[in-house]
Amino acid sequence: MDLETIASAQFLAAFLAMIAVTGTIFSLVMPLLSRDTLKSRMKNVALERDKLRAKERARLQTSQGDARMSLRNQPKAKMKNFVDRLNLKEMLADDSTQDRLRMAGYRGSAPIYYFLTARIAIPGGLFVFALAYAFLLAPNTIPAFSKVLFCIVFSGLGAFFPNIYLKNQIDKRKLGIQRAWPDALDLMLICVESGMSIEAAFQKVAEEIGAQSVELAEELSLTTAELSYLSERRMAYENLAKRTGVDGVKNVMMALIQAERYGTPVGTAIRNMADDTRAERMQFAEQKAASLPPKLTVPMIMFFLPVLFFVILTPAVIQAMGAF
Repeated sequence: MDLETIASAQFLAAFLAMIAVTGTIFSLVMPLLSRDTLKSRMKNVALERDKLRAKERARLQTSQGDARMSLRNQPKAKMKNFVDRLNLKEMLADDSTQDRLRMAGYRGSAPIYYFLTARIAIPGGLFVFALAYAFLLAPNTIPAFSKVLFCIVFSGLGAFFPNIYLKNQIDKRKLGIQRAWPDALDLMLICVESGMSIEAAFQKVAEEIGAQSVELAEELSLTTAELSYLSERRMAYENLAKRTGVDGVKNVMMALIQAERYGTPVGTAIRNMADDTRAERMQFAEQKAASLPPKLTVPMIMFFLPVLFFVILTPAVIQAMGAF
């Protein structure tokens, strides 16, 4: 196969079609091959309590930086040295970056190093790929300046890929938590009114809600562990609201903080917030249903109406052609 054939439009179209078909098959087959990781994730979350207690004891015993080590696995030494040597944490990351990683479900110090390395490695890899394609496979009639400019623009797009992936993970996780949160509040209300403490209620809800939302079960279990060792419950509630990023969770945590501060019954606060949360979920469903007709307008005009006109007018056109 020569270079002209590889650089031709037909080859590129066939290559893109192959990628599209492969992606479609992968999307259809992977859900069938995926395993249920609920048990393993809940087991890991169950061990968070002992780890958090060990971390707190280490923090009280020493003031060195080792006490601030994450409960998760540490990043690889080469990656850590690469990020620290280039000072990428000061250039490309801030406090909001760490909060966004927690909202996406990535806790500990390792994800920030992976994220920053991806923001540098992906544009570099795309630049090398575009440079090789432009100077080895593209026609020689294209000026070299245009090729270099194309490579720079193409590699610049890679800088947005980690942020887009992180945003998609956050939105997906928030949607799953938002859908399961009203049911979790109902279970929590039953537990509290039956005489359970708030820690036992959180743990029981985490065990029961895991079949519906693994992310919410993991966050509730982690909150239970924080309630057992933090000096103030308010800190555990605020951490849960910050990690999830869901407005309904923030409102409930604020209600729990106020109930603990002013001595009001926790069951009453949870009951009121459960009603409000269910009303919000119903309003969200109605909003999605109301936005469906405008979204279907363009597909109907582009795909349905031409086919409908073709089916209706074709017999008339055939009869007219036969008559004349």
